[in-house]
Amino acid sequence: MTPATHANTDNPLLQDWQTPFGLPPFDVVRAEHFVPAFEVALNAHRKELDAIATNTNPPTFANTLLAFDRSGELLGRVEKLFDNLCNSETSPALQEAERALAAPLAAHVNAVYTNQALFDRVDALFNARMTLGLDAQAMRLLERVHLDFVRAGAKLSATAKQRYGEIMQELAVLNTTFGQNVLADEAAYQLVLTGDADIAGLPDFILAAARQAAAERGLSDGYVITLSRSHIVPFLTYSTRRDLREQAFKAWLVRGEATVERDNKPVAARILALRLEQAQLHGYQCFSDYALADTMAGTAAAVTNLLQQVWSRAVPKALDEATALQAMALSCGDEITIEAWDWFYYAEKVRKARYDFDASVLKPYFSLERMTQAMFDCAQRLFGVRFTERPDLKAHHPDVQTYEMRDATGTVKAIFLHDNFARSTKRGGAWMSSFRVQRQRLASGENGASGESDIIPIVVNNNNFAKGGDGAPTLLSFDDARTLFHEFGHGLHGMLSQVQFNRLSGTSVLRDFVELPSQLFEHWLSEPAVLKQHARHYQTGEVIPDELLAKLAAARRFNQGFDSVTYTSSALIDIALHSRTSMDGLDLATIEQEQFATLGMPRMLYLRHRLPHFQHLFSGSSYASAYYVYLWAEVLDADAYDAFTEAGDPFDATVAQKLLTNIYASGGTRAPMEAYEAFRGRAPTVEPMLRKKGLVEV
Repeated sequence: MTPATHANTDNPLLQDWQTPFGLPPFDVVRAEHFVPAFEVALNAHRKELDAIATNTNPPTFANTLLAFDRSGELLGRVEKLFDNLCNSETSPALQEAERALAAPLAAHVNAVYTNQALFDRVDALFNARMTLGLDAQAMRLLERVHLDFVRAGAKLSATAKQRYGEIMQELAVLNTTFGQNVLADEAAYQLVLTGDADIAGLPDFILAAARQAAAERGLSDGYVITLSRSHIVPFLTYSTRRDLREQAFKAWLVRGEATVERDNKPVAARILALRLEQAQLHGYQCFSDYALADTMAGTAAAVTNLLQQVWSRAVPKALDEATALQAMALSCGDEITIEAWDWFYYAEKVRKARYDFDASVLKPYFSLERMTQAMFDCAQRLFGVRFTERPDLKAHHPDVQTYEMRDATGTVKAIFLHDNFARSTKRGGAWMSSFRVQRQRLASGENGASGESDIIPIVVNNNNFAKGGDGAPTLLSFDDARTLFHEFGHGLHGMLSQVQFNRLSGTSVLRDFVELPSQLFEHWLSEPAVLKQHARHYQTGEVIPDELLAKLAAARRFNQGFDSVTYTSSALIDIALHSRTSMDGLDLATIEQEQFATLGMPRMLYLRHRLPHFQHLFSGSSYASAYYVYLWAEVLDADAYDAFTEAGDPFDATVAQKLLTNIYASGGTRAPMEAYEAFRGRAPTVEPMLRKKGLVEV
C-alpha cells in the first residue's frame, strides 16, 4: 500500500516521491508546505478510519486490525518529515507551523482513539481473540492496539472523553512551547573568548571547535563556547579561568528559564497538573501509576527501589570523589571550596594523577570518521550487515551523511542518515528517529492481506558533536564516542527490524526496554580488539598504544559516583513529581531544593537535567515518569553483555544470532521479559550493572 497522493498539486509533500528509496524530497520541501499538507493528510486518514468503523461486515483481523495498522500512511510520511525537520533543522517558519499544528494533531489522535464505532470493532476482536486462530505476531498486534485505545480514553464516558481531548490538545501546545524555549535559550547563548587570558588551559581541539563555532555565528575573530554538551563539558574540564567556568556553567544550568518571556517553570507546572488530571480520568491516583502500568517496572515502588539501590551506593562514592577533588585543588594552591563548575576541572586533574591518564590524549585516536567505521564494523561482525556511503543521496543538511545498509546477500535493508554536528537550528542532545519504519511484506491471503512489498526503514541518528574547524577532522572524547555507539544501537534496532506490522516495528517496544539495544551496543566500543583496529591517530595512523588502553580501562570507573548521583537524582525527582496526587501550590522554583533536602544531595553536585530544561519530561510524554529507564536498561545491558563474556568472544556467532533474533529484529512482537529470557535463557540480575559502575566490590 502506498500513501494516497495528489499528483495535480504543487505541494511536494502530497506528490508521489520519485526519489531513491522513497527518501523525502528535501531540496524542494519548504515550511509553508506543511500546514496545507497536514490538512489533506488528516482528512485522508479520517476517511480511511471511517471506512473501517462503518464497515457493515463483521469485524475480522483483516478488515479492522490490519486495515487500522495500514491506515494513515500519507499522514505518517508527512508527520515524520515534519518532526525530524523541527528537531534537526528548524527555522522560525517551521516553529510557527509547529505551534499552529500542535493542537490539531493532538485533536486528531484523540479523535482516532475515542471513535466509539472503531473501538467497538477492535474490542469485539479482543474479546474473541482466543477463537480467531491468530499467530503470535498478529495476537500481539491485537493486544497492543486494544491497549492503545484503552489508555487513550476509549472506555471513558462521553463527558470524560471531551475533557480528555481538551487536556491532550493543551499538553501538545505546552510540550511544543517547552522545547522551543529551551532551543531558543541554547541558540541565544555564546561565551566569546578573546585573547590569551580567556583561552588559558584550553587544548587545541577545543580551540578548533570554538573557532568553528565563532565562524558559524559570523564572528571573524575569537572563539565561541556554546551550550552544546560537546562544547561546554570540555571547556569546564580544561579552562583555567574559574570565573569563565562559573559563567558558562550557570548559563548551562538556567536553560529554559534564562529570560522571563521563556520561563519554562509555569509551563512545566501546567503540564504536571494536566497529566495528573489525565491519569485521574483513567482512575489512577497519580500520573506515575498511569504511566508505569504499561512498562516492565510496573510500579513507582519498583522504580524507586532500583534507583535507591544505586543512590545509596553512589552518594558515599561521590563524597569520596569530592574529598579527592578538594585535596587536589589545595595541592594546586587554589584556596577554594569545590563548586559544581569546578568538578570537571579538578576531576580531570585527579584522574591524571591517580591513573596517569589525561583524557585529552585519547582524542587524536578517536576521530569521528574512524569511530563511525568502528561501529559499522561491529555491526557487520555481529549481524552480517554492511554500510556503504551514498553521497548522491542528499539529506536535510549538507553535513548529513547517507548510507545504505545491505545484508549478507547484498540486498539493501535500510537507509541510514548520520547527522552528527551541533548547530543553532538543531535541538540539543542525541537521539534516533526515522523517516519511515520497517515493514515486512505480507503475502496475498496472509492475515487477510491482498499482497504488498517490503518497506525498508529510513533511520536517522542525531548527535551534537563540536565540528572540527578549517577542514580538520572532528575528534571525539571517549564519552562522545560512547554516545555515537549508543545512538547507533537505537539505529540498528530500527534498521534490523523484521516485523510485519507498523505498530510493532523497530523501536516500538516498552519504554524501559527501548534503551537496551542502544546501551548494549556501547559495550563493543570498550573492547580492546575493536580499539586496536579502529582507534588510530588521525595524523600518523598510529594504533592506540596498549599503555593508553590499559590506563583507559583502569580509569573507567573513575567519577562513577558523580555520574550516578547526577543521573539518579534527576530520575528520583521525576518519579516524585509525577507521583504527587495534588499539584496545588506546586512551585518548581523551590521543588528542586526540597527534593535535594529529602534526598540528601551533596552540596557541590547538581541535577543532570534541571526541571526548566528537562526535555525528556516536558517536551513530550514518552519519558515522563520514565527517566529511570536508562538505569533499568543498564541492568539488562550489563547482564546481556555477560553472555558474550561467558562465550569467550565479543562477537560469538551463536550469541549474536540470538541477540539479533530476540532483541534487535523482533521489535514489539513479544513481551520484553519474554524476549530477554529467550535471548539470555533466564531473567536478568542487577549485580553485573553494580559491578560495571564500581558500586560493589568485584
